[in-house]
Amino acid sequence: MKKIIVASENPVKIQATLEGFKKMFPSEEFEIKGISVNPGVKDQPMTDEETRQGAENRASLTMKKHPEADFCVGIEGGVEERNGELGTFAWTVVKSKKRMGKGKTATFYLPENVAKLIHQGKELGDAMDEIFGRSNSKQKEGAIGILTGGVIDRKALYTPAVVSALIPFKRKNLFR
Repeated sequence: MKKIIVASENPVKIQATLEGFKKMFPSEEFEIKGISVNPGVKDQPMTDEETRQGAENRASLTMKKHPEADFCVGIEGGVEERNGELGTFAWTVVKSKKRMGKGKTATFYLPENVAKLIHQGKELGDAMDEIFGRSNSKQKEGAIGILTGGVIDRKALYTPAVVSALIPFKRKNLFR
């Protein structure tokens, strides 16, 4: 049984990670748990690079804390301004003792009232909760779930990024 440690206690990130691993390695069995890790970036990363760095930091710190793990996973959500609009996305980094893989979710754009709260210093989840009268949406459907009316939820958004980050582990012969 392979041991996966997710650098978050958020159940959505843990579930998306497990689903991604099961899709890529259907014959394997996994043990998974989440731990709290400081990503070393702002609570709300404001650039693509800062967001990627947060995911990488999460995975690396988790590997240091849990060298017995087969895989350590960091998922970091962030935002970035483009052409006057605020887009949001997440990076996933998967690390083992020998490899690292990276994947990124699709980007979608936020309503102006949500973007305004983020620019004032709120995290995306808190801004969504305030605007839409929700509570702890980042551990549930997330911004994507609220904005799409449940067509896609946060887990469904994150799972393909986990799968993408696992490509170097699935196709070892193609990656150093």
